[in-house]
Amino acid sequence: MRQVKVILREAVQGLGEAGVVVGVKVGYARNYLLPQGKALLATESKVRELEHHKRVVSEKAARDLTDLKALRDRLESVALEVTAHVGEEGKLFGSITTAHIAALLAKKGYTVDRRKIHLSEPLREIGDHVVPIRLKHDLIAEVALKISAES
Repeated sequence: MRQVKVILREAVQGLGEAGVVVGVKVGYARNYLLPQGKALLATESKVRELEHHKRVVSEKAARDLTDLKALRDRLESVALEVTAHVGEEGKLFGSITTAHIAALLAKKGYTVDRRKIHLSEPLREIGDHVVPIRLKHDLIAEVALKISAES
């Protein structure tokens, strides 16, 4: 049986993920993968282009990761403070939400999307809190937040 090498443009079950060079039967490539746009013929120039593209993407990802780690270190050195109206037993009248925290960070010069700030629930008590900010799926910055009572 003759086989032809193709570069997958998208994930194909049983073959592999996008960007992988695989060998398939000629008929499968000619009748299904190529007409559906799921693959390209793996010519020497296209394989070199794919390798170059993978290298560029991995270098960019490495640069982005170092930038995010530097941002994490800067964010973790920031101490946020907020004052709020407090009732009995140190409970706030209202709460400190992710939007409040994003605004506090903006005042310090850090633009952080409020959806990246992960609180299990809004903060409703005075004291020191740790606010996790998810910069990337596996990179989390922990920012210190102090909530004090308004005089």
